[in-house]
Amino acid sequence: LAHETFVSDEIGALLDELAPWQEQLDYDSDEAALLRRTRRDWSKLRRVPRDLAGELARATSEGHDIWAKARQESDFAQFLPHLEHSLELKQRYIDCFDGFDEPYDVLLDDFEQGLKAAEVRAVFDELKQELVPLIAEVGSVDGDDAFMAGPWPVDAQHQFSLEIIERFGYDPSFARLDRTVHPFAASSGTQDIRLTTRYAEDDITSIFTAMHECGHGLYEHGVSPSLERTLLCQGASLALHESQSRLWENLVGRSREFWNYFYPSFQAAFPEAVGDVDQERFYRAINRVKPSFIRVDADEATYNLHIILRFELEQEILAGTTELEDLPEAWNARFAEYFGLEVPNDRLGVLQDVHWSDGGFGYFPTYSLGNVMSVQIWEKVNSEIPDLPEQFEQGEFGQLHEWLRSRLYSLGRKYTPQETLERVVGGPIDAGPYVRYLREKLGAPTAA
Repeated sequence: LAHETFVSDEIGALLDELAPWQEQLDYDSDEAALLRRTRRDWSKLRRVPRDLAGELARATSEGHDIWAKARQESDFAQFLPHLEHSLELKQRYIDCFDGFDEPYDVLLDDFEQGLKAAEVRAVFDELKQELVPLIAEVGSVDGDDAFMAGPWPVDAQHQFSLEIIERFGYDPSFARLDRTVHPFAASSGTQDIRLTTRYAEDDITSIFTAMHECGHGLYEHGVSPSLERTLLCQGASLALHESQSRLWENLVGRSREFWNYFYPSFQAAFPEAVGDVDQERFYRAINRVKPSFIRVDADEATYNLHIILRFELEQEILAGTTELEDLPEAWNARFAEYFGLEVPNDRLGVLQDVHWSDGGFGYFPTYSLGNVMSVQIWEKVNSEIPDLPEQFEQGEFGQLHEWLRSRLYSLGRKYTPQETLERVVGGPIDAGPYVRYLREKLGAPTAA
């Protein structure tokens, strides 16, 4: 009902009626932005016939259980009929639009308005060119990190996660942190932020998950109150949202300066696991580069190759150069090329992600684009607040949070993703800073 109301002729007539007034508004005003974004959303959603919208919704609701069973049994053949149906629906969805350079642009536009597949390819080609040899150069065999198996008492993990994110800016007056099977962040406004993480006695990555989800939550909380209850009261795009979860998780939470402050209390919280483990050994363990099968468990360096693999396969599927029935073989061959590992089964390979079960083609690139943007933003912050490392060593993150709130979070969805990034860092997306960051952090020579 809400969809039908929004795409109605009446909404279009109201937008037309307001057009002369909109032309007189300052481009940066909330009112002008709201009218721009409303017309854009109305125009795009209106192109999709009601029956197709219904079929897409049904396929999304049915897909998860089909995928979950196929994944549990590591049997791609069970998932194939649903995937074929989802792809057919997506092809019909693509046919609803014109003015795009290639079919993948339509899907990408759902998540990153205005971004072209050719632009993503350019960024990813640079990343792949740099990362494949970098990983071969610095990737490690099993290191001295047996201690990472714990034990990590769950209650202590929860309390330590809260201690960290409260330093970042989390406050129970507007947010809460709960436990779940699959971590996520959600909000129903700037004053109702729900963060979740998961805990296991033999895994301490929950604290990084909490930092990651806190980054999403701080973004939503930081949107200007003037945008509340409008289409603008959300992040500018999925990639920019991911830039913030990655910034707080990796650029802050995996830094030496962060652990210079937190490690003593971390040892006190988990004496059995790290009481006799020195800080440098722990730092190396949480930043170790090691190719692995599962995307969500990947380190900073290898993560983007997981995304590039999926992006390339999605384009081939749409172009018909890779048939869906051949997808496991194509996945495994590409994985061996990029990671040097032989995928043992579908569960650790083509079936590991939920995204294709709900027709989420075009979503994957936003993860790596977020990584790239996070370092562009990081460089900009550090150029204006050069003593951030010293602040982190004192457990102070407020100036970073305020910079991000005023420069990025407060803008909400007033501008396109490209406009937003331009306003924050002064230029378009650029993989160069991200590559430099990884090389410097991992001790690899930086190209001249």
